[in-house]
Amino acid sequence: MADRVVLSVPARGEYAKTVRLTASSLATRAGMTFAEVEEMRMAAEEAFVFVCDRVDEGVAVDIVFTVADDEVVMEAGPVTGTGAADDDAVQRGEYARFILEAVCDELELEAAGAECRVRLVKRSVKDAAGA
Repeated sequence: MADRVVLSVPARGEYAKTVRLTASSLATRAGMTFAEVEEMRMAAEEAFVFVCDRVDEGVAVDIVFTVADDEVVMEAGPVTGTGAADDDAVQRGEYARFILEAVCDELELEAAGAECRVRLVKRSVKDAAGA
């Protein structure tokens, strides 16, 4: 059975740590290794910053984490904002996508018009001994 954890934070960079710590705690709860927890923490922060760059500062970002025995799913959005990302935000978004694709098992990043949405999945890979 999966547990659902909902976090609502303002779209401001200083809340990235809150999102990051929540994600790492839930990854630990899902039985992930230290390296997998670190990847989940990094993915959560990059995903949150990706959303923050595309919406109005301070808009509430609702993040839903679904935690199962061996995976964590993080969904943020849809969040509506100006839809206008400056050049720096676009470059950070490309970097975020690169990082997220490297550490996530599944990834959906959408930034179309004024709406932004992120969904990522991180699974634990156990060795043959089950460690």
